[in-house]
Amino acid sequence: MAHLNLDKLRAAEVARDPYMFTVVEGFLSPASVSAINATYPNIEKGGSYPIESLEENMTIKEVIDELDGPEFEKVIAEKFGVELEGQPKMYSLRGYTRSKDGRIHTDSKEKIITVLLYLNENWNQEGGRLRVLNNGHDVDDYVTEVAPDNGTLLVFKRSDNSWHGHHPFEGQRRSLQMNWMTSEGWKGWHKVRHSISAAMKKLTKAG
Repeated sequence: MAHLNLDKLRAAEVARDPYMFTVVEGFLSPASVSAINATYPNIEKGGSYPIESLEENMTIKEVIDELDGPEFEKVIAEKFGVELEGQPKMYSLRGYTRSKDGRIHTDSKEKIITVLLYLNENWNQEGGRLRVLNNGHDVDDYVTEVAPDNGTLLVFKRSDNSWHGHHPFEGQRRSLQMNWMTSEGWKGWHKVRHSISAAMKKLTKAG
């Protein structure tokens, strides 16, 4: 694959406490991260943006194509012990984080697996670092903190205690989220919601 390092993913351990998750640093190479940022859409507001709004020549589309393939799905299904074949998938982009974002949550019950791919380069901010949490009320009670940079991958199995969040941050924070979903209907609802969030604007390259 041109972008995804599946060997690193295969070798990564899956933690089971407080819920099933894995972190893979360098899942994307520095060259891939640089290429992605060179053509990343200019997102100046918070919220999730649907990938249907992307222009064809954006490198992030190549990454999405690889994530959408059977090889990545097979590795995730095996590592997390879930059947993913035929399940609907949802993708969304973020480019700007608001200070209210990062509140503790578990993700909705309609999500089976959440994939977060971080696209920033050399994150040096205190806020905006996602934490795998032990509970739903204390962001400082965590088992792992993930800097949202340099092609780091975070994958977790959604559960009633899959708490995660981060300290407040306001500014540019780029990421791609992918989910395997339980139903096409929920996928459709999310796409409508994300389209509204994006104000139906075509995502274009910065500059």
